[in-house]
This record gives sequence, structure tokens and C-alpha cells, in this order.
Amino acid sequence: MHSPRKVAASAACSLLVALGGSGALAGTAAAAPAPATADHCPLRYAPAANPVDTPGPEPLPVPNPPVGGDALGSCDFVAAPDAPPLPGGVDAQGWMISDVNTGEVIAAHDAHGRYRPASVIKVLLALVALDELDMNKTVVALQEDEDIIGSRVGVGPHGTYSIHTVLQGLMMASGNDTANMLAREMGGVPATLDKMNAKAHSLGALDTRAATPSGLDGPGMSSSPYDMSLIFRAALQNPTFRELVSAPEVFFPGYPKDPNDPADYDRPGFVLTNDNGMLYNYPGAIGGKTGFTDAARHTYVGAADRDGRTLQVTMMGGELTSVRPWQQATYLLDWAFAQPAGVSVGTLNQPEPEPAVELAALPPSNPAPAETNTAATAELTEAAAQSSDTGVRAGVVTTGVGVVLALLGAAWMQKRRHDHRG
Repeated sequence: MHSPRKVAASAACSLLVALGGSGALAGTAAAAPAPATADHCPLRYAPAANPVDTPGPEPLPVPNPPVGGDALGSCDFVAAPDAPPLPGGVDAQGWMISDVNTGEVIAAHDAHGRYRPASVIKVLLALVALDELDMNKTVVALQEDEDIIGSRVGVGPHGTYSIHTVLQGLMMASGNDTANMLAREMGGVPATLDKMNAKAHSLGALDTRAATPSGLDGPGMSSSPYDMSLIFRAALQNPTFRELVSAPEVFFPGYPKDPNDPADYDRPGFVLTNDNGMLYNYPGAIGGKTGFTDAARHTYVGAADRDGRTLQVTMMGGELTSVRPWQQATYLLDWAFAQPAGVSVGTLNQPEPEPAVELAALPPSNPAPAETNTAATAELTEAAAQSSDTGVRAGVVTTGVGVVLALLGAAWMQKRRHDHRG
């Protein structure tokens, strides 16, 4: 007879074979494999190739079913059946309109398409910094911050700034120099990227992988209109973040001259204006974030209040064939505000995780190697182990009955011999 442990292990192996050798545990989202050829949704698995990128990691798995609802798995226009026609002038490849308060997705186009986020990923960086850093802490800028490529707010060596001020430069002027400062304060770029990606995953943003803190293109960089809507919605729950993106202008400190350069001079402070045009031109605008790189093209997130509703729009892969991205966002917002409340084709609300059920493993009759006595093995093989245990108990009962019968037979034979002798 095989031991319960051997039967359980055999059952576990059989179960894994039945699962296709994946080793996936119950409760994990299935991932669709990347197709060998392009399909109707060319950005379903990864952003369009960027020839300047070095080889990057494998694309993130594509959840199946789609996060937020089946309809959001489409790369076409998705809206309520009786929705009016979309306004003209919107040229973003992927976009989404959603309700910040309820989480309802009102309409979308290629919601889970994988796009490069450009500087809208700074919203995710800001979320991590708001969680981790003291807003009143003072930090000193370095030469490497001033030398960063791309958009800069204008920090300089030996300049001192509060974390709050650094975040103003990040969100209002899309400062890559301030993104570098924040990453340094949070343990360096690799550690910061780990934190950003962990935050995205915790929000359910499974299309998102940050490859740079600032949004500069990098190998494996990816997000989607759905994910950036999730991230922006989470950020809008933070009062400090709302204050950062809603400020039209603030005073930004200067920095001192280099004492080792006789020709250098002090840089005075200046008025920093918000580069989100919607903030000045759209009634009810709360704020947002712009983005652009050569590979990502134009990206945008923004939100506005009207008649007790707060709606947000995310656009990715846009061009300037008509008007600026923030203006295109207002077209989509006007269209969405005209829809009745409650219209929905999906949701940003993530289901609560089911509570884990702790299953006890069979007590071994003999000590076993640690690697075979794990909770995972116990969970996978509980049914087989219970069946085996029942067999053991049945065997014990059968054996016990046999022993009793044998003793009764021996007693009877002894009595016959005694009677015969008499």
C-alpha cells in the first residue's frame, strides 16, 4: 500500500499535468499567449516597436478575461448601444472616459491596448512619492539633475527644495530633473521602478511596466488607457495630488552660483505655470498631466467636475492633426457629460480578493524533506490525501476484524482438544 504522502504527491503531479504543466494555482488570471502573427488588435500584447530601444523583457501577460469587463477587451469603439456619435477631432489611438466617483467606464477605444505612456507615467511616480516621502523634507539638487535629458523645470546644483516643491515641478512642468531627484530619494532608479510597478500591480494596472521614472522611452515600457485611468483615479483620491495638478501657477525657487566658477551667477526664483491648457480653458477642470515622446506620441490624462459628477479622460498614441490633446480631451468630456449618469460598459472597481482558506496538511508518519511538505502541495493534494487516509483507516479496521476472528478460532480449537481429552 502506498503511503498517504506518495498518493498525495502522485495526485499533485496528475493535477499539474491536467493543468497543462503551467503550475498555475487557482485564483490567478490566465494569460493569453502572444500570437505568431498580428491580429485585429495590433497593440494587444506590446507597444509598437521602437527601433532605438535595446532588447527588453518579454511583454506582460494579457489577462483573460479582460480587467474591468469583457467589453473592454475590444480594440474598437465601445459605448452604450444608444450613445450618440462621437465628436470629431479626436485622433488618439487609444482612449477611455470614466467616472472618478463610481468607477464606471462610459466609453473607450482600445482600452487595454499597450502604449508607451510618456510623461503621464509621472502620475504613478507621484503616487509612490506621496506614499513614501515627507512633503516637508528638504533635498539638494545635483549636477546630474540639471543634466537630465528631456523636459526640465529648472533645478540646479546646490539648490534646495522641499519634496512638495519637487512634486510641483514634476506635475506642473513635467520636470525630468525633478523625477530624477525623487528617484534618488526613494533609493535610486531601479528601486523606484520596482516601487512604481508594485504600486501599479496593486491597483490592478496589469498592462503597466515603468521602465523609467520620468516616462522617457525605455525597453519594456508599457501602459494602457485603462491602466492610466486606474492610476489617475487613485491619484485623485489624494488631496495633495489634487492640489498639485490644480495649481495654475506657483513660485519656484532658484539656486546659487557655482563657487568654483567665477563667471557663474545666482539663478533667481521664478513663477512656474501649469502646462495643462485644460486647466485654464475648461469650466470645472480639476487638472491633469501631459506627455510626449517620439515613440509614445502625445498622451494625456485629465479630469473635470460638472453637475455633481467627476469624469476623467485618458488618451494615448495621439497626434496633432487637429488640436492639442487637452482640447481633444474636452471634446470627449463634453460628450460624456451629456450621457445620463450610470451609463457603463465596464468598471475601474477591482473585485475584493477572496479570503485565503488555510488547509492543513496530513501529519506525516515519518519526517519528510522540507520541500515536499509545503502548503501548496497540501492544497493541491487535499482530496487525494483524504481519499488515501480513508483507505488506511479501512485497512486498519479490516485487519482488526481478521485478528479477532483468528483469536476466536484458536479458542474454539483449544476447547475441542480439551473436550476430546476428557
